[in-house]
Amino acid sequence: MTTGGQQAQIGNVDLVKQLNGAAVYRLIDQQGPISRIQIADHSHLAPASVTKITRQLLERGLIKEVDQQASTGGRRAISIITATRPFHTVAIRLGRNDATITLYDLSAKALAEQHYALPERTQETLENALISAIAQFIESNQRKIRELISISVILPGLVDPNKGIVRYMPHISVGNWRLVDALEAKFNVTSFVGHDIRSLALAEHYFGATRDCQDSILVRLHRGTGAGIIVNGQIFLGSNGNVGEIGHIQVDPLGERCHCGNFGCLETVAANSAIENRVRHMLTQGYPSKLTLDNCSISAICKAANRSDGLACEVIADVGRQLGKGVAIAINLFNPQKVVIAGEITDAEKVLMPAIQSCINAQVLKDFRHNLPIVRSELNHQSAIGAFALVKRAMLNGVLLQRLMEN
Repeated sequence: MTTGGQQAQIGNVDLVKQLNGAAVYRLIDQQGPISRIQIADHSHLAPASVTKITRQLLERGLIKEVDQQASTGGRRAISIITATRPFHTVAIRLGRNDATITLYDLSAKALAEQHYALPERTQETLENALISAIAQFIESNQRKIRELISISVILPGLVDPNKGIVRYMPHISVGNWRLVDALEAKFNVTSFVGHDIRSLALAEHYFGATRDCQDSILVRLHRGTGAGIIVNGQIFLGSNGNVGEIGHIQVDPLGERCHCGNFGCLETVAANSAIENRVRHMLTQGYPSKLTLDNCSISAICKAANRSDGLACEVIADVGRQLGKGVAIAINLFNPQKVVIAGEITDAEKVLMPAIQSCINAQVLKDFRHNLPIVRSELNHQSAIGAFALVKRAMLNGVLLQRLMEN
């Protein structure tokens, strides 16, 4: 029988193993090819500890040795890189009526992708339909999967990523939906859940437009408007795992009622449906345009703006100005190194970005806006990449890495 002190000591030993293993793996992943002595120098771990950890990683197949480095006078050092092809993860972007499921290897290479309609309106039926879709996807791609190490889901709403619980979704009623528990019980594999936009911000940090900085803000327009904030290379989550609801900043006190109950939220003007509805209204009012009531999707509006259609340009520019108000507030609060704009509306970036920039120039502290790039997302068309980013994070911080080492 162990005492409380012994249990704490065991827990501390496990944590040290996780942190040391993660430190070694991160260096190999981010700086490989790299030698063991270089890993020891960068990590400040003892060479014997590095040797032991790399041996365990090699035995598990998570890293591999490659060509020797050039000699510096003694025995030539062997270089190490991560092994990515044998390990696979199923990443899901769960929307309001559908799911995109993608198979990735650990290099973030997409190997297969399928879309599933999920029009369910209750938590129970949605869970059953989602699990069924994942099972079908795994079955249909069985030959491509060597070792399935995780399943990860991102979705709109309020999420507790640490407990694996979905607390709110905008289109159905959920009651502390223990999605991670359900996935792990069904598929017997480590699972994760996260917020779609905040996870996309992390993906941009790992694989996209903000790879070169530690502090950034991503704002995405789609059905709603939301933000993801990266601080010191980590998602800023707040006390309950949710932060960045930029869509509910009030930009017009006399504006339309938002689904949150307030009036004039940014989301009531800077979201795909709001943009499309405004164009339809202006067309019915007789504004000249090559757009028609039968063809005024967000894609068509962006194409028209790029062709200098007056109505489309006016609408996109106004959205940019309203969005710029919210972005300016976020910049003054967090002083990021870069701001990323995501969503279909960025197809009209030549009209959109100058309008956003004008607000930033007028409303942001001079020192905060100096040399601050406002750029388009590099991952707009990778729907499930945010879900994979959660898996990448779990490898780099040692949570998933340690589980793989133990199994």
